Amino acid sequence: MTVFDINAVKNVEKAILPSDLNVNPQVEGSSVRIRLPDLTEERRKELVKLLKKQGEDAKVILRNIRRDYLDHLKKEEKDNNISEDDCKRFHDEAQKETDKYIALIDHLILGKEAEIMKV
Repeated sequence: MTVFDINAVKNVEKAILPSDLNVNPQVEGSSVRIRLPDLTEERRKELVKLLKKQGEDAKVILRNIRRDYLDHLKKEEKDNNISEDDCKRFHDEAQKETDKYIALIDHLILGKEAEIMKV
């Protein structure tokens, strides 16, 4: 990494050293080099666990969006702004879209998990 302000190189080094990254920066002129250690099996499993948690969080967000939309549809139907048939059709479309994106999230998680676990 090249530091734009040459006077800040030492500050960048000092900021990296006490971090919980477990890396040692090497200063070379205006550049700060960081050698990242190879991933251990334990660290890979931690990353996969974190990945799955983020995937579940994304699914919860999608489901919350669907729930809010369905609540809005019910209100519109109650106020006679849309028909019962339209409400049912919109409900089914929302479920299909939700299922599609949840499947996409699952697919992405599986692909990334395989990439992380590959030695």
